Amino acid sequence: MLKRLHIKNVALISEADIQFGEKLNVLSGETGSGKSVILDSINFVLGSKADKSMIRFGEQEAMVRAEFVVDENSDAVKVLSDYDIESDGTIVITRKFNVDGRGSVKINGDAATSSMLKTLTARLVDVHGQSEHFFLLSEDNQLKLVDTICGDRLSPLKAELSELISEKRRIKRTIADLGGDEGERARKLDLLKFQIEEIEAADLKIGEFEQLKSRRNILMNIEKIFAALNAVHSIFSDEGGCIDSISEAKRNIHLISDLDSAYSDISDRLEEVGAEIEDISETVSDAAEGLTFDEEEAKFVDERISLINNLKKKYGADEQEILKFCDAAQEKYDALSDAAATIDKMTAELSEIDGKIYSICRKITELRQKSAQNFCQGVIAELKTLNIANADFAVNFKEYDKESADLNSVDGSDKIEFLFSANRGEPLKPLSKVISGGEMSRFMLAVKTNLKDLNGISTYIFDEIDAGISGFTANTVAEKFKYIAERTQIIAVSHLPQVCAASDTQLLIYKVDEGGKTLTKIKQLTEEEKVDEIVRLTGNIKSEAATDHARQLIKNFKK
Repeated sequence: MLKRLHIKNVALISEADIQFGEKLNVLSGETGSGKSVILDSINFVLGSKADKSMIRFGEQEAMVRAEFVVDENSDAVKVLSDYDIESDGTIVITRKFNVDGRGSVKINGDAATSSMLKTLTARLVDVHGQSEHFFLLSEDNQLKLVDTICGDRLSPLKAELSELISEKRRIKRTIADLGGDEGERARKLDLLKFQIEEIEAADLKIGEFEQLKSRRNILMNIEKIFAALNAVHSIFSDEGGCIDSISEAKRNIHLISDLDSAYSDISDRLEEVGAEIEDISETVSDAAEGLTFDEEEAKFVDERISLINNLKKKYGADEQEILKFCDAAQEKYDALSDAAATIDKMTAELSEIDGKIYSICRKITELRQKSAQNFCQGVIAELKTLNIANADFAVNFKEYDKESADLNSVDGSDKIEFLFSANRGEPLKPLSKVISGGEMSRFMLAVKTNLKDLNGISTYIFDEIDAGISGFTANTVAEKFKYIAERTQIIAVSHLPQVCAASDTQLLIYKVDEGGKTLTKIKQLTEEEKVDEIVRLTGNIKSEAATDHARQLIKNFKK
């Protein structure tokens, strides 16, 4: 249940602290007093979209804090456990939103996302207003409602169905990987064959690309290289060059080499240097003689580099990756070449799975039809007490067979439609086409009366769904609220004196002027103040008779 709501700087509310009772809480007040602000605040803290217009004029930030108390084993506490948020059954949600469009959410003091908030509050509160009537006009939502009625009995069937559909999708993906149908497989084989032949024809060698680039660099600079080698050979070998100079040095040092070991060492070193320089000179000479520019070779190198670059663009960053791609393509080619038998086998498996899916869909349909029949009878009974004496309500299930069934949906193959008739002799027609606004309010209440023990929700919020109702029906609506509130907390905005009389906690929303500003205030009424509010709602001037009537209304709901 929602135990406490604290609102700060929302619309005309500067600050308010509201404590709710466990059963029927009714909010009343003059039109325009700010009842919608309370509901907007609740919707905001439950996760609805924030809007800067909700922030009180002149303030920088709006804040709403809601304190819930639920059973420690409730779905809401289990959700928090999944988020690693601790709770002993108390759940405190704080949401803020500022003028810059930024906001924050905390659950039991831990930061949370909007998605986490909505997942949690969907297990805490069910909000119903006049706009919510449109929810039941959608066929998809009608199916969700029927599934809610089916409860835990539906879960294992849906789980089995989901598992089969997942397996079916896996097999279909495998078939697609194996080439799909014969035509698609032939196209994939042609492409793979082309790729394999293109790579194999290139006869790649790992490291070849870098070698080719090095060779092209030499070919492009052959004149420069030739000139440099000739210059080196000339410096070493020409008359008076380096070799001659070293020979002259050797002769001179030889004259004194026997006088001291140091001179002898110098002589040996000069011998070594001379031999090394002569060898370098010969090497340079041979290199220069071996330099030739082969135009055919240059063309081959350029073409080879272009070929490898083209392959790199298609198949990989280097020769190793390209060859790896080729191996993988060959494996796919071999698999596709032998895929016909495998695909035939998998196609047979798909047919078998479709048979199982269809069988489960039929079981789901049977369960839904039985649950819907009981639900319809319950709603009809409630509608009769709500002064629609000749109401008729049914759920129409569209027929299907194995050929027309939807065998790919985890929700089964059912397409349903709610049918309704309010008058004797009138045929059942689609709910959206025949139900009036006043009838829809009562229809919603009849539905919620039948769902009160099914969805695990601890709080219902009703926003004037009793609009357009009066007289005897208003009394019945109040009784329904009272009945539901025995098991589920209700917070209802209402203008009906009967609903207010039935309340366990009565809250008055009103406006005051303070410091030149209009403020919305909320107060919990005493029994005497509640009597006065009922007199106001009946439209009577306060008198002894009106007061007695109000007291009698209250007394009627305390039986």
